[in-house]
Amino acid sequence: MMEEQKQKTLETLECYQLARQVLKEAYALAKQLPNLEKYNLCDQIRRAATSGVLNIAEGYGRYHYLDRIRFLYNARGSLTEVLGAIEASETLEYIDRSECERLQELVNSALRSLNGFIRHIRKTQRGQREFGNRVVQEDIPAYVIVADNN
Repeated sequence: MMEEQKQKTLETLECYQLARQVLKEAYALAKQLPNLEKYNLCDQIRRAATSGVLNIAEGYGRYHYLDRIRFLYNARGSLTEVLGAIEASETLEYIDRSECERLQELVNSALRSLNGFIRHIRKTQRGQREFGNRVVQEDIPAYVIVADNN
């Protein structure tokens, strides 16, 4: 009897696991930043790290390979933004060089894994036969403006 291949789930993807570690570390870093950064660097690093995780998840849930890649590119941009926030934290002397390097390595590991996943998605081209090589888009909602006569 043939052994069944286990299908990967979102939770088993290495890039997703690493992005979640980045998220955890980004929130820890944001906690230790000074109060004057509460609505600036703290908020930015938390949103970028969260966006990285959520865009990987959303891309994983899409069918067509070009649609998937679009979200994975957004995740890559968000993780790179986290990297910039880490470097800004070191530049502003909120963290020391060794902490910066540790966090940079984690983010770079997540980015390398994500790039590998993007290569895999591009290679398999799921959905290409059914939809071709155009990006699948959802219908644009029609908005109707109704005048208020009151």
